[in-house]
Amino acid sequence: MRLYRLIPAALIGATLFSCEENGTIGSSVIQDKVEVLIDSSFTVTGSSVLNPVIQARTDNQLLGVIDAKGFGKLSSDFISQMMPANAIDTTGVTVNDIDSLKMFLYMQKSAMIGDSLVPMGLDVYRVTKDLPSPIYSNFDPDTYYTKGEKLASTVYSASVLGLSDSRRDTIGLPDTIRIVEIDLPVELAREFYTKYKQDPSLFSDPERFAKWFPGLYIKNSFGSGRLMRFYASLVSMYYRKTVTLETKDTVFNLSNPFLAVTPEVINNNNMHLQVSDELQTLAATAPVVAAPIGYDTEITIPIKDIIKKYHSNTNSYSVVNSMTLEIPASVITNDYGINPPANLLLVKKDEKDDFFADQQLYNNRTSFYATYNSTTNSYVFNYMRQYFLDMYEKETIEDSDGEFVLTAVTPVTEVSQSGYTQETVIMAIVPYVNTPAMAKLDLEKAKIKLTFSRQTM
Repeated sequence: MRLYRLIPAALIGATLFSCEENGTIGSSVIQDKVEVLIDSSFTVTGSSVLNPVIQARTDNQLLGVIDAKGFGKLSSDFISQMMPANAIDTTGVTVNDIDSLKMFLYMQKSAMIGDSLVPMGLDVYRVTKDLPSPIYSNFDPDTYYTKGEKLASTVYSASVLGLSDSRRDTIGLPDTIRIVEIDLPVELAREFYTKYKQDPSLFSDPERFAKWFPGLYIKNSFGSGRLMRFYASLVSMYYRKTVTLETKDTVFNLSNPFLAVTPEVINNNNMHLQVSDELQTLAATAPVVAAPIGYDTEITIPIKDIIKKYHSNTNSYSVVNSMTLEIPASVITNDYGINPPANLLLVKKDEKDDFFADQQLYNNRTSFYATYNSTTNSYVFNYMRQYFLDMYEKETIEDSDGEFVLTAVTPVTEVSQSGYTQETVIMAIVPYVNTPAMAKLDLEKAKIKLTFSRQTM
């Protein structure tokens, strides 16, 4: 395959503008010529494939049921371990001073789909045994809780969510935040208190703690028409504390958040999707992506043809500047306002499972990342040059080298601060776990653009 040698762009520049000390300045520029060529004549092919199961490595929690024309009927509940705080306040507090126990599910106001006012119900159960790891979206929790031992239940919406305006003002919540508040049994709070008094070290060891308290299961009890994504959930204990101030005992009413769902513990969204007839029909004839579960698109990049075409248009002094892939996308008709996924991952077909299992970051060699552009209605994978170079260097290119999967994903980010500058850094790419998203991909109009420079002497 290596019929021509690739040389760095800097070397081309040095060749262009070098001259002998006694030579005529500029003569090499006149005699030599550099052309920049762009080839976008390549054709991408592909088709829809079912993606019914994902490994949801996220602390996002989906709850609710929707039946969307053009998408399907999607339901989700969740089962989670809880990360304990290192300490529970016991100084000046007895077990009888514990007043109540509450669970709070936090949601951004916009992190839902469906009717914000429709009442829906949920039930809370105690998990009875260790959760498996890895765990997947088709997990069946039936044998992990006791149906006759419900801890709590509540009715909720996505507007008021059971909290008064005065309470929301008291705890300082902005209007963009919504909460589901669940009253748990005070006996459970007293059990936590007693266990901590017996063995404080248990609360500093998440693995041991999960053996003793495997977690909570929150399931839909009734209602449909809304799916909500909670970004945080925590459990708080409410209690009275006696403090001696200047020889006088004073009683304070306090709360202590001591359990939370965090990225370090097992958290799984148990999802079920009945794909609509409309989406099944479309996916049979056109490439689509539907998430969080539903469809991926498998595509073939004609890498052999790309390299062959490059050979036919280059000489010994050529360099590849860039390779990009642009894929147009369009909204699929539905009645819930479901839009294209914000981000897509393009990953080698035979590496997809390992990519998510190992929580990898895209490397621009076998995996690439693109954000949906709502102005151009397309995804652009900009940094594919190294993929081309890797394939160019191979003695034999296999069919699998051009086989990729497009799937919806979510970036895991951190914000780093340097002086007055903040930078958001992508730390990992995980499967998309959010309210539904879908798009039709127009591969007939997809463009692979290879840009390279050619120098003639």
